[in-house]
Amino acid sequence: MSTQTPEREAPAPVPDTGCSRRAGLTIMAVFVVLAVVATTLGSDLLRRAAATTDGDFAGETLEVLIPLAEGGGTDTWARYVGTELSHVVPGQPGFAPVNEPGGEGIAGTNAFVAEARADGTEILVSTASSVVPWVLGRSEVQYDFDQLTPVLANGSGGVVYARTAAGVSSVEDLVDRDTPLRFGGISATGLDLTTLVAFDLLAADVESIFGFEGRGPVNLALQRGEVDLDYQTTSAYGPAVAPLVESGAAVPLMSMGQVDASGEIVRDPNFPDLPTVVEVYEQLHGQAPSGPAFEAYRSLLALTYTWQKAMWVPQQTPDAAVQTLRTSAHELAQDPAFTGAAAEVLGGYPIIADDDLPALVHDAYTVEPDVRDHVVELLTSDYDVQLD
Repeated sequence: MSTQTPEREAPAPVPDTGCSRRAGLTIMAVFVVLAVVATTLGSDLLRRAAATTDGDFAGETLEVLIPLAEGGGTDTWARYVGTELSHVVPGQPGFAPVNEPGGEGIAGTNAFVAEARADGTEILVSTASSVVPWVLGRSEVQYDFDQLTPVLANGSGGVVYARTAAGVSSVEDLVDRDTPLRFGGISATGLDLTTLVAFDLLAADVESIFGFEGRGPVNLALQRGEVDLDYQTTSAYGPAVAPLVESGAAVPLMSMGQVDASGEIVRDPNFPDLPTVVEVYEQLHGQAPSGPAFEAYRSLLALTYTWQKAMWVPQQTPDAAVQTLRTSAHELAQDPAFTGAAAEVLGGYPIIADDDLPALVHDAYTVEPDVRDHVVELLTSDYDVQLD
């Protein structure tokens, strides 16, 4: 008997594993590249682009970089103004202050110009501490205020006063002295520089002692008789100096003054009874000041007092976003409720954020080469400060 062997089924086709493997490797490679790029760029490619060019910042956050430590005058100013600004910008964005102290404000400002997004959501705060090193051309500075766009600016003032026990009762006692008056300073290349240039202009008999940690310690040193001359900004004058004047322990000599829209130095509205440095020069020398020393003082006064604090965005920020921020700041500055509540923080000086702001700031921040040369020479010859 014959037996029929059943027909076997054809084997199933073997899949092309080479193609699948290649596809899988390709997908994996794409994810690896994305991960590396995200790590390198801080995940910027994965962040949603800010929609700030339609006049509405809803859903955004204003990140304000403050290149100084928390708790100081600039930090207080930036947090107050930044918070109020976020309330009036259309869409009421969030507010996130970020402190990056170091190197007199240089380190944080360098970081901002290198990393900030140009969409109106990242804002830089400047003050004299970061502006003066730029003017002097210090090698550590990697930023250029001519390559930034101002959103708003706010000024301040200052008063030079003396210890009466040092034999000072008027500005005439600044010159032709047997013994120089001792001035207490923090750093010759910071806000003190404006006062040093004023002393140079007046030909005052002054020697400077640097290294104090702030103007508060200088004020205390004056009360102890360790220094004879000091200056205080407007906000500190009332609590730190006025009681000394009332008791007869100190005498106010002059205010720094303010630079008006025409470039003239005028009396500070907060100290209308005090002469400016220019008026003191005329009183001591019988004529109006002129020449490199005077131009240096006027330039530094504008930079460090009249336009002392400002907020900036990168130059590439869209005009629509800049205009939204600036218009909001201007409206805030015109609000009587804000100006009344902010009087102490602003020091009695208005926030400027109108259409003239860019031109005004540009003029104030344009320092002629001969002015810089005069300041650098003064620092070298009188204060042994060597700049690159």
